Amino acid sequence: MSQSVVPATGEERRQAEAKAAKEQAKAQEQQQPKELDALHTEHGDTSIADTVVAKIAGIAAREVPGVFAMGNAARRAINQLAQRIPGGQTNVSGGVSVEKGERQTAIEIAIVVDYGVSIVNVADQIRENVINAVEYGTGLEVVGVNVNVTDVHLPEDDDDADTGSSSSEGLR
Repeated sequence: MSQSVVPATGEERRQAEAKAAKEQAKAQEQQQPKELDALHTEHGDTSIADTVVAKIAGIAAREVPGVFAMGNAARRAINQLAQRIPGGQTNVSGGVSVEKGERQTAIEIAIVVDYGVSIVNVADQIRENVINAVEYGTGLEVVGVNVNVTDVHLPEDDDDADTGSSSSEGLR
């Protein structure tokens, strides 16, 4: 009895060729040196958490004149409750969401502006401030900063809050 070899079908040959091409590409990739930058050096890699980027962006956005508050109404209410807890910290990343890769990040910021300011100018200043702060602080490239204006703070809102707190103080 002789052993006969069954020839490979066309599909089997294509699969074998594709597998060989993948292995060759993988071998070439391993031979090429790793792309180095500020976060990826020959001595090791630095990883930065999303929360770090969000905090830096939140602080940078708050520094811009005309920004009354960060986030939407629900987020601000939760933050006010959290600040009343003894030992609670200010949430500087409220109203900030981040999508981050190894070398780049995109940031979305929700704000409340003061009445009478130019929303366009405030948004441009936020973008500039956030890009500078995040790129300097983390080494990540900021590919975009989207600014969502969720509300306008009116001067009458302060008057209502003042009268409400003073009347409740009288009841104590």
